[in-house]
Amino acid sequence: MATTNDLKNGIVLKIDGQLWTVIEFQHVKPGKGGAFVRTKLKNVLSGKVVDKTFNAGLKVETANVDKRDYQYLYKDGEDFVFMDTDTFDQLHVSEATVGDAAHFLLENQSTMVATNEGVPLYVELPPSVVLEVTYTEPGLQGDRSSAGTKPATLETGYEIQVPLFLEANTKVKVDTRDGSYLGRVND
Repeated sequence: MATTNDLKNGIVLKIDGQLWTVIEFQHVKPGKGGAFVRTKLKNVLSGKVVDKTFNAGLKVETANVDKRDYQYLYKDGEDFVFMDTDTFDQLHVSEATVGDAAHFLLENQSTMVATNEGVPLYVELPPSVVLEVTYTEPGLQGDRSSAGTKPATLETGYEIQVPLFLEANTKVKVDTRDGSYLGRVND
């Protein structure tokens, strides 16, 4: 348990049986009336963002979230299998929990998995990853008047937009937050 005075960005609260992480908080002391804390909370599982106001000094329940380095091993049916790099224990994480991170996962890749009481909450990837383009159409010669893009399929099967000059078997850097092309990587 903590009070609203202990709130800070990144802390995970347990409210009505659900886990919420604090994105923003602001202590407000109006000239008239009692002080309060205005927060912006994000649901850990669904990603929904809500605004919530707490009275100052109110007790809130905090949740213990354990973030550890894991190595992605393989996909087993609907589950993704990760290995704890310290204890070598394997953790099965459902496809729904992995979410969009599945588009950028390669075998033996390092990731961060957050758990609460042994239940996986989410998978956190580095901000960018290097992946190989397996298929893309050839660029049109002479069409350089605009910075055009074309679809390209990555080695994970995910499709992104890349510049016209890129060819298949080229390694590219991809932003894991929105799937955007960041640049070409030379070996």
